[in-house]
Amino acid sequence: MPSQTLLPVLVLCVLLLQAQGGYRDKKRMQKTQLSPEIKVCQERPKLYLCKRFCESHRDCQANNICCSTYCGNVCMSTL
Repeated sequence: MPSQTLLPVLVLCVLLLQAQGGYRDKKRMQKTQLSPEIKVCQERPKLYLCKRFCESHRDCQANNICCSTYCGNVCMSTL
């Protein structure tokens, strides 16, 4: 009897992990949230900038920094 209830519980746990973006995405988000160098952007980026994702300042070109916004971490101009 216990093995019959264990399987549905495990399946439910796996489905919930997938619904939240999966284990890998959750780990990546925790790592980027803990990074002290990535701060919230001073201004809201234009919609096309939401396609320029980054995880650190090194991912961005010159005069750009990686900052956190409503659409994720994106490269924004410092000028």
